Amino acid sequence: MEEATFGLGLRPPFYAQAVRGEVAVDWFELISENFMADGGKPLAVLDAVCERYPVALHGVSLNLGGTDPLDGNYLDRLDTLISRCEPLRVSDHLCWTRHGGHHLHDLLPLPHTQDTVTHVANRIRQVQDRLKRQILIENVSSYAEYAHSDMTEWEFLGAVAEQAGCLILLDINNILVSAHNHGFDAHTYLQAVPVPRVQQIHLAGHSISGPLLIDTHDHPVSDPVWALYQLALQRFGAVPAMIERDDAIPPLNELLAELDIARTLQAQAPAA
Repeated sequence: MEEATFGLGLRPPFYAQAVRGEVAVDWFELISENFMADGGKPLAVLDAVCERYPVALHGVSLNLGGTDPLDGNYLDRLDTLISRCEPLRVSDHLCWTRHGGHHLHDLLPLPHTQDTVTHVANRIRQVQDRLKRQILIENVSSYAEYAHSDMTEWEFLGAVAEQAGCLILLDINNILVSAHNHGFDAHTYLQAVPVPRVQQIHLAGHSISGPLLIDTHDHPVSDPVWALYQLALQRFGAVPAMIERDDAIPPLNELLAELDIARTLQAQAPAA
């Protein structure tokens, strides 16, 4: 299948249009956990959408950075889902989400150290061996730092991807949010990410809470994120990109209008 370019996160308010094939997108990204079901409406939606669109799977529960053992039951269910929908890409987050068997329902940042690189890369390799495919890891937004980190976030991301042999889902909004919150330069981040590993881009909105930016996915993509996306296009080229919206979801035509902005910026971008 030829690589499709512009996608949208599939969300319940427009399930019906997607099932009928009425949404003008090249592909949909599905939250993996929403479709790990044994039957019922989730699988009916999944099958109907997959008949009409390519899909990508994006998870929030692999716990790649955690110290609990990888969840074998979760990986079995994910493997079943992959077999059912044959996704373009499978991704999760470079973070930890569980400890002592308890799900923390957040994407928590990791200390940026070589020991952590080795630990996370080993777990990613185990996942890839189990699924028999490369996965993509996404950079997360963060609001606190570890005192014993001894490398930058972009060095950490690149080192994990290199050691694990995995790919990168680059979230442009998360770069902007973390750059603001921690005082680093977002342009420096972009210039350091290894080009061949970036195989998908997320575009999303954020909110403001006092001195912090918060990755809430409840606003349109901001002008600074669009500007950073333009720089990303110059570096990474025509990487598949999509709009994420998870709260305060507007009418579908507003999301598609945002996706048209991404199309226009890509068409105007100089060759990478």
